Order: sequence, then structure tokens, then C-alpha cells
Amino acid sequence: MLPRFKSNKMYYLSTMALAGPVVISQLGHTLVQTADTMIVGHFAGTISLAAVSLVHSVFMVVLVIGLGIAYGLTPLIAQENGRHNLPECAKLLSNSFWLNIISGILLFLFVYFGSMWAMQHADQDPQVVETAKPYLLILSISIVPLMTFNTFKQFAEGLGYTKQAMNITIWGNVLNVILAIILVKGMFGIKPMGVSGVGIATLVDRILMMIVMAWYVLKSKNFKRYIDHFSVKFIDVVRMKKILKIGAPVAMQYVFEIGAFAAAALIAGKIGAIEQASHQTAITLAAMTYMMASGIASAATIKVGNAYGTKNLFRLQKFATVSYHLVLVFMIICAIIFAVFNQYLPYIITKDTTVVAMASQLLIIAGMFQLFDGTQVVGLGTLRGMGDVNIPTFITFFAYWVVGIPVAYLLGIVLDIGVQGIWYGLTLGLLTSSVLLYLRYRYMIKKKLVRG
Repeated sequence: MLPRFKSNKMYYLSTMALAGPVVISQLGHTLVQTADTMIVGHFAGTISLAAVSLVHSVFMVVLVIGLGIAYGLTPLIAQENGRHNLPECAKLLSNSFWLNIISGILLFLFVYFGSMWAMQHADQDPQVVETAKPYLLILSISIVPLMTFNTFKQFAEGLGYTKQAMNITIWGNVLNVILAIILVKGMFGIKPMGVSGVGIATLVDRILMMIVMAWYVLKSKNFKRYIDHFSVKFIDVVRMKKILKIGAPVAMQYVFEIGAFAAAALIAGKIGAIEQASHQTAITLAAMTYMMASGIASAATIKVGNAYGTKNLFRLQKFATVSYHLVLVFMIICAIIFAVFNQYLPYIITKDTTVVAMASQLLIIAGMFQLFDGTQVVGLGTLRGMGDVNIPTFITFFAYWVVGIPVAYLLGIVLDIGVQGIWYGLTLGLLTSSVLLYLRYRYMIKKKLVRG
């Protein structure tokens, strides 16, 4: 085992160096949302907290659609950079910029008219809905600068520059939290804005992040040889379709996954409030480790995409293999932590001892859950690097909605096993996804080897 590690040491270190900043960036997005919820809960009261929860539930699916579309640029840039095709990288950036602007505007309209209508007709407390409306409006406006930020972020990451986006995200999150506290609580002579203050803080943060990320890419010497060929006037529908051909399936993968976990929460709610709260507590903790695993998957996409662009199957397989190894080691460590500290970790989220007791049981199941969740997200990342997104999208749909959710409902509700049964169903869905994606990767490799 040791000789094998030494022979692959370069690949492990290279992947870890690339994945580290992405992991921190991913965690940052999760933690700032948690911080916003805590700020509203402490300073704005129960109604405002319920409003934030409602808005996030209707906004999240729309947000991941946008993030998925923006992500379509990264593997293409990695591939073209591997071919040393600098003009094509610049043209892809230009078309991604316009595609994301258009997508941002369309998503804003969808949120403003669709999500706003859905929220008003979801049989919710009228006071909560009225409080939520201005927050949803401000958040929907922030989609456009967020999509523009992601244009330059995904371009930089496709070229292997991940630290800059990490730094911008960290400082942006710090600013977001400070502004949110000032505006929600009402400090320095500012009138307390309640939940709208959190929305304004997020909007300001995303505008500043967009400006700094764009300035960095357009002015840094690291990208000068690419930017020499860049022009916002270069608009090509064919290249937009090329980006969308990868981005749209990635968006659907996110939707299937987010939707499945939302459905699991609803099934838990049919059992009881304690079960639903326990599910939410455990899944929040599991989401933290998932975000870290998705950073390794992003590194796999970039490294595999670069090797795929140069048609270097040896390096491609090496980076895919070490990515699987890294995520397995990381998830095993997380599983051990969940198993050893299962009775204490839920207190991070709640002080309700009944919820803590039930959530601690779910964290034991999460140990196995984590292994399959990590390997399936790396499988998706590896296949994206190879430009393979359509079949993996079908696999995620099948795994979550044909296997996972029906089994979760059968075990949790029909067979009356309870919330643990729901988690067994989710675990089976993730296992199915993990195995099928790995088999798909092996098939793609054999296909490339046969073609030479």
C-alpha cells in the first residue's frame, strides 16, 4: 500500500491542493446561510425566522439551477486549456458571461412570478408570507450578480486557480454577516430592517464579490494570455449551446438531489414534528461533510477534464482513482466522528433532548450514508470532466426517485419503521447512484481505450 501511495504521491498532493480552496468556498456558502438564519432568529423574532425558512425552501431549487448552468463552463475550460487552445478559452468565457446574465434574468423572473405565487398559495401563515415577500424579492435580484460572479469563478477554477475564489468568498461571507447584524438589529443610527436586512446584506455582498472576481480575472497576470482573446462582443449561439449542453444536465442533477432530500423531509413530517426536526438536524450535519466531498469532486472535474483535453488516459485514470481514494478516506474519518460523537453533535443544531436522541441514531446510519454520498459525487465530478453528463443525470434521477424515495416511503410510512426507515431508503438511493456512476466511468474508460 505504501509503495503505491509513494508512486501516486504527486497526484494525491496535486488534487488536494486544488480541492482545498474549493472545499472552503463550498463550506462558506453553507455557513453564511446558517449564520443568516441565526441572526434573524436572535434579532428579528419567530415570524421572521419562519419567513427565512419559507423563502429558502422555495428559492433553493431555483438557485441550484443557476449554479448548475454556470458550472457547465469549468470542464470545457479544463479541456481546452489541456489542448493549449487559449483563444477558445476566452471565447467560452465571453459566451458563458452572456449565458449566465440571460439565465440570471430568467431565473429572477421565475422567482418573482413563480416562487412568489407558490409561496402565497402554499397554505402558510399570512403574516409569515407578508414578511417573506420583500426578502424573496431582494434575494431574487441577487441572482444576476451571483451568476456573473460564477462566470469568472468557474473560468478561474477551470484553469486550476481556486484560491482566489476561496478568499473572495470568505471575505464576502464575513462582510455579509457584519452587514446583516447591523441592518437586522439596527445599529449606527440605522432603523432595524428585520428580515429585509439579511436580504440587502446578501445583495450587497454578491455585487461586491462579482466586481472583485471579475476585476481579478480581467486584470491578473495569471490570465493575461487568455484575456488577450477575450471580448464581451464575441457572442456565439453554438458556444452557448455547448456550455448549456453540460450546464443544464448538471443543474438537473442538483434539482433531483435537492428535491429528493426535500421529499424525505416531507415524508418525515408525515410521521411527526419530532421526526422531521431530527431528520433536519442530522441532514444539516451530513450536509457539511457533503460540501467538503463536493470540493474533491470539483478538483476531479478539473484534473480529469485537463487530462481528457490532452487525451492522456493514464493521467485521467490516475486523477480519477486518487479522487475516489481521497473521498473514501475523508468520509471514513467523518463516519467515525459521527459514530463516536453521535450523542453530542446534534447539540450544535438544537437543545431539544428528544430531537437530539433521535438525531443521534440517524448519525449512526449517516456513517454508511456518507461513504456512498462521497463516492457518488466524485463519480459525477469525474464524468463531468470527460464531458459525460446526460447518462449520469438519468442515473441520479433513477437512484433518487425510482429507488431512494419510494423505498424511504415504504420503510418509513408503510412498514412503520419511522425516520430511520427514511434514511435507509436514502442510503440505498446513494448506494445505487455510487455504483452506477462508477460502472459508467469504467465503461467510458474502456470506450476511450478501444478507440485509442
